[in-house]
Amino acid sequence: MTQHLTIVDHPLVQHKLTLMRERDTSTAVFRQLLREISQFLAYEVTRDLPMTKRTIDTPLQEMEAPVLAGKKLALISILRAGNGLLDGVLELIPSARVGFVGLYRDEETLEPVQYYFKVPESLEDRLVIAVDPMLATGNSSVAAIDLLKKSGAKNIRFLCLLASPEGVARMKEAHPDVPIVTASLDSHLNEKGYIVPGLGDAGDRMFGTK
Repeated sequence: MTQHLTIVDHPLVQHKLTLMRERDTSTAVFRQLLREISQFLAYEVTRDLPMTKRTIDTPLQEMEAPVLAGKKLALISILRAGNGLLDGVLELIPSARVGFVGLYRDEETLEPVQYYFKVPESLEDRLVIAVDPMLATGNSSVAAIDLLKKSGAKNIRFLCLLASPEGVARMKEAHPDVPIVTASLDSHLNEKGYIVPGLGDAGDRMFGTK
């Protein structure tokens, strides 16, 4: 991928995102919509995966057919909300390796605090896709990418549902080599670091917690 920010403006993505934004959308419906949108986003973020060919037999003849090349890609969920995107992407790419980065945001400083890190081996040889529904301040995302690079990852992409201009700028400053794919670039962050108009706290809405 060449451009730093890709906004997936497919009509079905935008329609489903509107339903997710609505205050009265239930937890079950929110979770299902997130799973559905994640597959559209995964389609975009994997658009230029490297390919090779192998010989297969169709019912009619032998042919050289395209298949994915290289090691299985790695999906990295930024906990906890990243798991909502992870489920849908895994349905499309069931052979992917999966890792988890546990970060929570200190409500006073808005800075990320790490509590868990477990990723697949040989990240340097894999396309690594980090997933988190919200790119808000960008602090947690930058910290997660820092950890992935320290573990050897060289080819990283970031997949999110919503992004703020502030978060995109922060990521571009810290990791200009990491393309971002999102369904919407929203207006701004409020004083608490939430995306506006946004959809509230993605984790709380996905898991039914407050």
